[in-house]
Amino acid sequence: MHAFDILGDPVRRRILELLADGELTSGAITDVVRAEFGLSQPAVSQHLRVLRDSGFTSVRAEGARRFYAVEPAPLRKVDAWLDRFRRLWEQRLDALGTELARGRRAARTPAGGEPTRPAGSGTDADETDSSAKGT
Repeated sequence: MHAFDILGDPVRRRILELLADGELTSGAITDVVRAEFGLSQPAVSQHLRVLRDSGFTSVRAEGARRFYAVEPAPLRKVDAWLDRFRRLWEQRLDALGTELARGRRAARTPAGGEPTRPAGSGTDADETDSSAKGT
């Protein structure tokens, strides 16, 4: 099964999200997935088996409990495949960052090119108090 076939299923993606923070027991995974997706325990077990058989997770036994963990190798392959396309959105994000910076500069600088000063700074003749002039 291709990596995107595995990741295309929302239940399996959710299981990987849960495991991203560290290993969990099959019971803990089942509890979350059953609550969120309304699946039976055997259905969750099937998803865990697909993830294990495809190499996305590993399992270790500790007594009667089974601990699942993410295996990074298949995710690295997905990342490598996506790398070809990353430039498409990185260029757009870079352009967005440039435009946001321009917008911030424009908000600080009026059309005349002089930076704005806070009102009442006393540096402009227009801002001096008319009572101080004696008028």
